[in-house]
Amino acid sequence: MTRIGGAEMVDWNLAVATATRLVRPGPEVSRDEARAVVAELRRHAKSSEEHVRGFTRMGTETAHDTPVLVVDRPGWVRANVAGFRELLKPLLDKMQERRSGTPGGAVLGAVGGKVTGVELGMLLSFLASRVLGQYETFAPATRELPAGENGGGRLLLVAPNIVHVERELDVEPHDFRLWVCLHEETHRTQFTAVPWLRDHLEGEIQSFLGETEVDPATVLERIREAAQSLAGGRPEGEEGDDGRSIVELVQTPAQREILGRLTAVMSLLEGHADFVMDGVGPDVVPSVGEIREKFQQRRARGASRLDLALRKLLGLDAKLRQYKDGEKFVRSVVGQVGMEGFNRVWTSPNTLPTKAEIAKPADWVARVHRKSEA
Repeated sequence: MTRIGGAEMVDWNLAVATATRLVRPGPEVSRDEARAVVAELRRHAKSSEEHVRGFTRMGTETAHDTPVLVVDRPGWVRANVAGFRELLKPLLDKMQERRSGTPGGAVLGAVGGKVTGVELGMLLSFLASRVLGQYETFAPATRELPAGENGGGRLLLVAPNIVHVERELDVEPHDFRLWVCLHEETHRTQFTAVPWLRDHLEGEIQSFLGETEVDPATVLERIREAAQSLAGGRPEGEEGDDGRSIVELVQTPAQREILGRLTAVMSLLEGHADFVMDGVGPDVVPSVGEIREKFQQRRARGASRLDLALRKLLGLDAKLRQYKDGEKFVRSVVGQVGMEGFNRVWTSPNTLPTKAEIAKPADWVARVHRKSEA
């Protein structure tokens, strides 16, 4: 637990309580309907394993040891707060050291921890109504939400959000639920079939956080700005808003290098999941074409206040295109060297694509395949 003068820098319990109180109720379903949705999502998650493994040719000899959890919106909040606590501990410890010697640090810590807990809870309450599914890579085991036998990782499916979107899009519910499960199962397969991937990603993130030299108050102010914009308290473009994100504030030269590598690997993982989802889809999801078209139209209708706030907070605006390029990268490489040739990407950290190679797949093929064949 990260504390300053006896007070937590972030009141995590208050964050959970705030998000749970503010989160929107899910769509109206009867008790029997809710049970049926949960049961079907579990069946689809199980069947997705075979579909994804067969298509990707990954993990065919590896047993999954990560649980599949169908959760409601408060359950998603609790799971992610637990993950945040684990992942952000090095950064918060560093912030604690800088604040501990400050006059009045104990008072600031007590007040700041509660304020930040409320603000973080506001952000989570908005996110909790939008996320359809998530492979939580760095999940610690909790009493309510177990992690895998390997000490981390669990697949979360947010049932009320899936029902909400399938109704909004007016698509066949059973097909949509399987389509979502295929995407999330791909992420689970990536991390269970590639043993080094989780540690590599965690190491990169911890190196990034460890390089942070920003004043704690500045980071907390960015969180508050994002939360205020969600609540309508600070419109975009208000005077005095310098438009800088947390990422822009904390980057050192070393962090810029790390961020480039993280962007590339996240582009790969998301692009691979989209490629697999659409590749498997036609054989097992009859209405996949309609689902994809309507889902893309939904994304293109414009960013909500939540999207704008989070993109600003995390500095993701300039990187959205790179995530789209991830799918293009996978499709191009598979087209050039086949699925087995693409799967060399999972050999080691050295065979992961660089940010430049995501945009130029032929360069990755030249580096990895021609070098190995020389």
